Amino acid sequence: MALFREDSAFAEPQGPAPVVRRSVTVGWVLLAIGVVLVLILGLTPAPYVIEMPGPVFNTLASDQPVGDSGKATGAEQTEKAVPLISIPGQKTYPTSGSLDMLTVASVGRPGALPSWMQVVGAWFEPSKAVIPVDVAYPPSSTVKEQDAENTALMLNSQKDAVAAALNQLGTTFPQAVSVKQVLKGTPASGRLEVGDEIVTVNGTKVGGVASLRSLVAKSGAGRTAEIGVLRHGKSKTVEVTPVTRDGSVVLGVGVGMDYTFPFEVRIQLDKVGGPSAGMMFALGIIDKLTPGTLNGGKSVAGTGTIDNEGNVGPIGGIRQKMFAARDAGADYFLAPASDCGDVVGHVPDGLRVFSVKTLGDSLDVMKALRTSGDLDKLPRCHA
Repeated sequence: MALFREDSAFAEPQGPAPVVRRSVTVGWVLLAIGVVLVLILGLTPAPYVIEMPGPVFNTLASDQPVGDSGKATGAEQTEKAVPLISIPGQKTYPTSGSLDMLTVASVGRPGALPSWMQVVGAWFEPSKAVIPVDVAYPPSSTVKEQDAENTALMLNSQKDAVAAALNQLGTTFPQAVSVKQVLKGTPASGRLEVGDEIVTVNGTKVGGVASLRSLVAKSGAGRTAEIGVLRHGKSKTVEVTPVTRDGSVVLGVGVGMDYTFPFEVRIQLDKVGGPSAGMMFALGIIDKLTPGTLNGGKSVAGTGTIDNEGNVGPIGGIRQKMFAARDAGADYFLAPASDCGDVVGHVPDGLRVFSVKTLGDSLDVMKALRTSGDLDKLPRCHA
């Protein structure tokens, strides 16, 4: 006898099949919807700006970026390239190796923001940084205004770099801290004037803006300070009582440096803004005006603002600049001491970073490289 009926025992089950097919169909539909949503979100502009390593310029060479394949090459490049630093009418000396200044490139600005896909990708790359667009481009000013401000900062940094280099070399020339603005409702209002040259504070000579701030802070808030000025060519002493504003002791003036250089130093660099190349400009000028190679022919990169007194100040985007230096072939990197917090733990492999506070510190590194000195004795960035 048959154990099972042929028409039932081996028949294909009829009940569950439609349910399975519906489940599969729904799953594919949901997957497709998810893919579309991800693509839409990925292509949607994100309210961020991506910062990344930008072009690198050797201050000892031309105005062409190091390793920029987008530029002309061969004879065409030779014809178009001009020295980044030139000093006409003065005796200059051969240089070798590199003293690279660094830049940060960005993806995105108001009206042309990166996509979420780009932003997410940048979060996973150590050489890139993601910052809110309102931080990169404060809404209080237009992009055009900010670009103009960065251009002005670059031009001023070049003047400060020339002054720092010449002061380091012992060259004398007229330089003065000049009042550019007097703020209403401050102690300086009605006492100091635009155009005044601030010469002394309580009898101590003022050598630059940093010195002025230090001397005013030393005088103290609420205590009358005697400010020696040169007004319309005549010496005058003005009494001003500093106050505390935003944690600093101030007079209530905006000041800047006025220089009369003994000769021209030309710095040719287009479409780069900001003050962060000041220190490297100063080193490049010193190298060209002194015999021998300042860096011993080594590949050195660095960043930092500078003033006429040789003080090196903080900059932005130092992580991106370290990666730019490494990719350009630099072995050594000069970092402002005040930026060490962003350096520690983020140094690319193969790059040796030194901490510098002044132009003199940078020259100590140059001497050690040039004379095969003990680099381990030089200041480094520590946690």
